Order: sequence, then C-alpha cells, then structure tokens
Amino acid sequence: MVAGIHSSADARRIARRRLPWMVFDYIDGAAGREIGAARNRAAFDDLELRPRILRDVSDRSLAVPLFDQTAKVPFGISPMGMCNLSAPGADMMLARLAAREHVPLGVSTVASTAMEPLIEAAEGHAWFQLYFTGDGDGTFKLVERAKAAGYETIILTVDVPEVGRRPRELRHGFTMPFKIGPRQFLDFACHPRWSLTALAKGKPQMANFDMDGYEFDRTESRAKANWNTLAQLRDMWPGKLVVKGVLDAQDALMLRDAGVDAIQVSSHGSRQLDSAPPPITALADIRQAVGPDVPLFYDTGLRSGEDVVKAFQQGANFTFLGRILQFAIAAAGEEGLAALWDVLKTETSITIAQIGKTSLLDDPEN
Repeated sequence: MVAGIHSSADARRIARRRLPWMVFDYIDGAAGREIGAARNRAAFDDLELRPRILRDVSDRSLAVPLFDQTAKVPFGISPMGMCNLSAPGADMMLARLAAREHVPLGVSTVASTAMEPLIEAAEGHAWFQLYFTGDGDGTFKLVERAKAAGYETIILTVDVPEVGRRPRELRHGFTMPFKIGPRQFLDFACHPRWSLTALAKGKPQMANFDMDGYEFDRTESRAKANWNTLAQLRDMWPGKLVVKGVLDAQDALMLRDAGVDAIQVSSHGSRQLDSAPPPITALADIRQAVGPDVPLFYDTGLRSGEDVVKAFQQGANFTFLGRILQFAIAAAGEEGLAALWDVLKTETSITIAQIGKTSLLDDPEN
C-alpha cells in the first residue's frame, strides 16, 4: 500500500507530520472548541449496521444514479478551498480522479486553480460551488462564467452567512489571500519538504478572482443572501441546482418547494457552528420530512466506507468526501490519493457484503 495508507486515519497521520502546522490546522480544524465535530463522529459511531448471512453477495456494484447519469462509486469530491496548499497541483489531481471515476468534482469558489481548466481535466465531471458575497454582483458574474465554461450543476453553499471562527487556523494567522510573515516563515522552515515543493511553485492564489472589478474577500459578510437570492439564481441557472449546508427539516421542505434539484445535508465539515446538530442525525430527520423522492446528498465527517454505507442507510442518495482526500495528497501526492480512494471503495464494498447486500440501492429494510 502506497505510503502505508490503509485508512483515512493513516493519511491524516502522515499529513500531520509533513504539512506545516498552519496548513494542517486549516485543513483539519473545526469551529469553536470542535465539540460539534466530535459529536458528529460520536453519532456516526453510535449507528449500527446489522450483518446478514448466507446471501449470495458475490456480484456487487458500487454504482449509484446521480441525476441523469451513473456514478461508478457512491461518493464524490467536496468543494474545498485552496487545495493546492496540501501539495502543488492538488486541484488537478482531484480533477483527474473525478474523470477516471465518473464522479463530481466540487470546484470551490475559492479554489486555487481556475474553474475552466478544472472542468476540462475532469472531462466534464465538475460542479461549481458558489458563495453569495456582498451585494451579489460578483456572485452572479461567477454564475455566468461557470455557464460559459460548461458547468451544468451549481452548488449554492448557504451555511456561511459569516465565516465561522476556527481557533486553530486563527492562532497561526491563516488568511486568504495567502500571506507569509515571520511566524509562517518559521513554520515552513520546520517543514522543509513541503516548503521546497510547494513554495517553489509560487504562493497559492484564489484563482477564480481574475475578473475585472471583482476581488474576493474571504471574511466579507455573506449575510444578505435570502430566499429571493435563491429564486434569482434558480431563474438564471438552467442546469441542476444543489443547495448545500442544510440541517433543518423545515428549511429542506422550503427548498423542495423552491424547485432545487437536490439538498445537501452538511455542517461545512463542522467548520461553522460548534453547536450545530450532528449532520448524520439531521440527515435521517430531513429524509423523513421530504419523503423518498427528493435527492439528498451528504457530507461532513465521512472517514471510511462504513461511514458512506451508514449515510445511505440514513437516507442519502450520494455522499461527498473532503479533507481526507487532501490528507492523502499531502501524504503521498497523486499516488496517495489513488491509494486512499481504493481503500474507500474496498471498505464500502466489503461493508455492503457484510450486511447482505449487493448494492447500496437494495432496500435498507431487507
């Protein structure tokens, strides 16, 4: 196994050793005291999967429907900002993985590679993630740019009216655009392997903000977004519209009635509100509220194939993986990413077999 990666925990352990403290804590950190992340993990751990025996599970498939296509595996790649901090070219590694596996690559508004080369490298398997910012003028410019680049799905992230306070990254003086001061210089000096490879490629930038008259400020308020904002986006966007960051069943019902194509249950990787309910628990509540026909996606806290199966058992139609993929890249580059992806596929397939199923599409009650 590449670089000793037998699980996502292995990838995280190696990444923690190799990345500067500032970069690791930016990727790994959560809001507040990080109690929310711990509660979500505990909620996952409390969920049980019941083994079933003497069923022919020799012919298994991980494929699941995703809108009008079929994904080869039941998980895609969450939109993540500044991925190239984990290693030079990380964004493109993820794009090539999406192309190979026929799964969506979430391209963040604050990606460190521009949206156009990413959808090209992903061979069309890319969705653009959108933040509403300020008065929305620049936001809708990005929508038009995504349309021109060939994107057919937009993910509107709605759980960041203000950027959550993440003490671990704040202690290191982490900012975007990326700034290097005395503290960061010392940090990098203590991690020469990363420094020599990453900084030699130049300071990472937020690559989607080269438009005239539009500069992105990560800390700028996004609090003006409301239901009229969603309606405006729905009217101007002809493709699929996913709303990400939903934890309340009533909000989910309103989104369904507003005509969105899918709802993504998420707490932003526990990076926004420390006191938010565990997303994996909210997923079951939202599925019960919206019924069986509304596509529900899930992210936050997925660490294994068993976690993916648990999310489907709670009502998800598809899942998205985040920081563990960056850890794999930090640990061993593109080979590390491929190794962890294979681990996750194997874990998912074995889990399906253990519970007596041949597919995640099987009736969860049987």
